Amino acid sequence: MKVYTQSIDFHASSELLAFTQKKVESLTKFHDKIVDAEVFFKLINTSDKENKITEIKINVPGNEIMVKKTHKTFEEGVSSCVESLKRSLKKSKEKHRQSLVL
Repeated sequence: MKVYTQSIDFHASSELLAFTQKKVESLTKFHDKIVDAEVFFKLINTSDKENKITEIKINVPGNEIMVKKTHKTFEEGVSSCVESLKRSLKKSKEKHRQSLVL
């Protein structure tokens, strides 16, 4: 699976990119037909501590799943997004199975 990353308003470290790649690639355990993933890191200029937005969009044949989370660190955001995507992928796969049975 190809993972595309974009960091907006800052330069992402290689450690963050490697962490993101590893986490997003773990989603292939839950759905084997993932085409690619797009990850966006955005830094918001506010006084809030939770000023880092992580968006992950997964492209699956016939579907597109997107999750957006705001956290203190991008690593927390990636982990949170991946957990949400796991649930969404399981649900999507189950719906697909149900449609095949009918």
